[in-house]
Amino acid sequence: MKNLIILITATLLYSCVTKTRNTNKVNVENPEFVSLFNTGMQEGVSCYRIPAIVTAPNGDLVAAIDQRVPSCGDLKWSKNINIIMRRSSNNGKTWTPIETVIDFPEGQSASDPSMIVDKMTGAIFLFYNYMNLDTEKDIYYLHVMKSSDNGKTWSTPRDITSQIAKPEWHKDFKFITSGRGIQTRSGKLLHTMVNLNSGLHVFGSDDHGDTWYFIDTPIQPADESKIVELADGTLMINARVNKKGIRYVHTSQDEGKTWATKPAAELIDPGCNASIIRYTSKEDGYAKNRLLFSNAKSEKGRINMTVRISYDEGKTWSEGKTVYEGSSAYSSLTILQNGAIGLFFEKDDHTKNEFTSFSLEWLTNGKDALKKP
Repeated sequence: MKNLIILITATLLYSCVTKTRNTNKVNVENPEFVSLFNTGMQEGVSCYRIPAIVTAPNGDLVAAIDQRVPSCGDLKWSKNINIIMRRSSNNGKTWTPIETVIDFPEGQSASDPSMIVDKMTGAIFLFYNYMNLDTEKDIYYLHVMKSSDNGKTWSTPRDITSQIAKPEWHKDFKFITSGRGIQTRSGKLLHTMVNLNSGLHVFGSDDHGDTWYFIDTPIQPADESKIVELADGTLMINARVNKKGIRYVHTSQDEGKTWATKPAAELIDPGCNASIIRYTSKEDGYAKNRLLFSNAKSEKGRINMTVRISYDEGKTWSEGKTVYEGSSAYSSLTILQNGAIGLFFEKDDHTKNEFTSFSLEWLTNGKDALKKP
């Protein structure tokens, strides 16, 4: 009996030690997915598309998306697309019920949400593209809304088309890129807008969103694109380019007046919207500059959602970590209040739009860890 007790005690102690050690190991399991907007969630809705996510000034996650009612068709083919939203106050573990942000009468549609967080004022700006298919089919208008309470309520939409597009572009196929824009260290707000006839353009605000302007320098080749500010103040755009199988990168050292362009051969891409954001900066006290990039890592076919990291301001990228091997399309990255990396993306042929989060340790297989300044 005494020997049996010793054996049981030893076994329990070993189990406790093993469990303790395991909790210190890097999590090698794939991240868990949280369903935010999936086909069948709302009666009469065909599908949800075009995810956008940001972290509000108070740490809440704000996730917006198209609610496409009659079909999965884009703006010019659907008379009923609305912008809806869900929010999380616990780093994405649980979410509020679906909330409608903008719902125009039948015949008018709002599509392609994107957001910018102004950390200096605490405001969040929500952009979308608008069309009245009954009276002005194929005419795109560019709208913005503002929230001063971390995404709980939103202002009346403002039409800023005349501020960020030329009058002669009235009939052009133009749209604000979905996903997110940025705020530079100086406080400037910057975003991208595509005119398929003349190229990509950067637009922004120097007065915290009271007024908007665009920089009249067309950037090509580029479709849906994302902009980031590098450590030395250089602006970098990571661009979707269809039928090339790779991304293109454009950089400007004079605040967008001129741009240098080069293909990013290592960033293979099927021609799909992607996401690029800053994770850490030495200027903020971290040990390393880090950029993150997510896309469907495939030359052909929208599959293999992957997140990569760069330690040299986008000159080179890691091979990346596959988050989901299957059907994957648009994605949007954000940094959670707890330091984790959040990803909101389309999966399984646009039938699911799910959120997941993971640590820097998981992304780098334990080779890198976040140390707060």
